[in-house]
Amino acid sequence: MSQGSSSVWGVFLRGINLGNRRMKMAELKTCLEAAGCSEVKTVAASGNARVVTQGQPEAIKARVEKAIAGQFGFEVGVILRAKDELQAMLDDNPFGSLDRKADLTRHVLMFDQDLPADIALESRPGDTEILRMDPREVYIAAYKQPNGRYTEHVEEVLKPLYAKLGKGNLDTMRNWNTIEKML
Repeated sequence: MSQGSSSVWGVFLRGINLGNRRMKMAELKTCLEAAGCSEVKTVAASGNARVVTQGQPEAIKARVEKAIAGQFGFEVGVILRAKDELQAMLDDNPFGSLDRKADLTRHVLMFDQDLPADIALESRPGDTEILRMDPREVYIAAYKQPNGRYTEHVEEVLKPLYAKLGKGNLDTMRNWNTIEKML
């Protein structure tokens, strides 16, 4: 992609609206516009936006992270997905094979770097199922547990992946409904 052409991007912020890391989506919209993004549309209140901007992914990411730190006073990791990447996620939807009557939530865990090719994660059928692993995404079905929670065992299932990645990886998990609303 050339520096001069504008493209649609999904912007996903990690770990906001938790503890003291609060931001209103209207303020995020203003911040992204000040960072050179146009047609900014926030999606849900958990730090998701669809924007139009130009530049290479690394430059966009750096620009957005710097603008957020400047406006909100804390650093936030940003994961980007280009419009065609989001469309491919939607087109290759791994959740279509699930029982429509099952009480579950659908999630995608997105990383900013490629995952190790030699990692395997063990699903827990009827609890936490890894439906697919792509180079930068893990698709998870989390079933309702007796305590009423859905994602009770997700961290445990992902433990081998995080052990292999070590510290310093950047990821963020989103409900599939959010991904469906991005474009």
